[in-house]
Parts: sequence; structure tokens; C-alpha cells
Amino acid sequence: MNLSWFQPIDSYCERIDASFWAEPVNAVTNGFFLLAAAHALWVWRGRQLRDWPSLWLITVTAIVGIGSFLFHTFANRWSLLADVLPIAVFIYSYFLLAMRRYLRLGAGVAIAITLVFAAFNISFGRLWLGLFPGVTLNGSVSYLPALMAMVAVGIACHRAKAGQAGRALLWAGSAFALSLTFRSIDDAVCSALPLGTHALWHMLNALVLWILMITALAHAPDERPLHVPC
Repeated sequence: MNLSWFQPIDSYCERIDASFWAEPVNAVTNGFFLLAAAHALWVWRGRQLRDWPSLWLITVTAIVGIGSFLFHTFANRWSLLADVLPIAVFIYSYFLLAMRRYLRLGAGVAIAITLVFAAFNISFGRLWLGLFPGVTLNGSVSYLPALMAMVAVGIACHRAKAGQAGRALLWAGSAFALSLTFRSIDDAVCSALPLGTHALWHMLNALVLWILMITALAHAPDERPLHVPC
């Protein structure tokens, strides 16, 4: 493997050197993703029918926690991929599920809209910097399309008479907006808060993914809706 994959990355207040445990709080708080996945798996196992798309989301959520733990311990280029790729997989997987399960679109249309969203997501960074040069929000700009999607699909669910799912998505979007705020200000508050605020991003994101997974389980085909946050 090219040695550049081992190039250290120092992106957060808590890290003061290149050692494995230089970000203990950021590393340990990834356990919240595992807790969210474990509870969703417990709910999944209690269902009469096996909801495989939801199990996929649960699995990816656990991998998100593991990947983020690797990044906040090894903190290099290969572990950065272990961090960001599972998040991207969850975003696109959930978007496609929402198109099918909540808005009840046909498979072809749902896939086409998901591909359009993916193209928008990939190009959004350049569009943003064109409008707001130098404003990177501490690397959080790439997550803004996911926030937009939660709000837009939540509103669309209400119009499609899928109000319960719509409310859950809007609650998840609200929590994600707060989460993004903490991620964005991490570098700016270093002098006042040496630990930074990135750990709050982990905890709130785990809540966001939990809401999304429970909502997906609640709207599994051929089952009575479960209680979901609303």
C-alpha cells in the first residue's frame, strides 16, 4: 500500500498528537452508533416478517460506528475512507428506501431519483464554494445535501399522506441540523473547549440514524406500523 495512505490527519480540537488514543472522547462516543444499531436490531428481531432493507441499514449503522472509531484512533487517510464511505452508503441506501417505502414510487423511478440526488450531492461542494468562497463549515458542507433531503422528503411524505414518516424525518432533520452545527464549530471553539464539540456530532448523529432506522422498521411492508418518534 502507498505510504501516503498512512499520512496523519489532524482535524479536531481533541487531537494534540498522532498517537492512537489522542482522541479518546471522539473515539469512545462512536459507541452510540453501536447502541443505536443494537436497539434497532432488537426491534427487527421482534418483527414477524424479516425486513431485509432495514437489516441492511442496521448493519451499515454499526459499520459507521466502527469506521468512525478507526478514523478517530488511527487518524490517517485510509481510516478517513473507513469513516466517510459507510456514511455515504447509509445516505444513499436510506434515500432509496424512502422513495420506495414512504413515497411508494416504482423501482425505476426511485432509482433514477436516487441517482439524481447522488449527482447533486457529489457536485454540491463545488456549487457551494462558488457561492461562498472559503466557507467550508469545518468540512461539514458535504453533509448539507443529506439535511436538505431529510427536510424535502419529510415534507413530501406529508403531501403523500405518509405523515408519520414525514414527522419522523423532520425530527431527524432537526437533530441533524443541530449535529452539523456542533461539527462545524469544533475548530472555532478549541481555545475555550479543548475537547471541542465533535463528540456531540457523534452522539446526535447516532440519534438521527436511530430515528431513521426505527421509522423504516415501522413502515415495513405488510406489517402494522410501530410507534416512531413524532
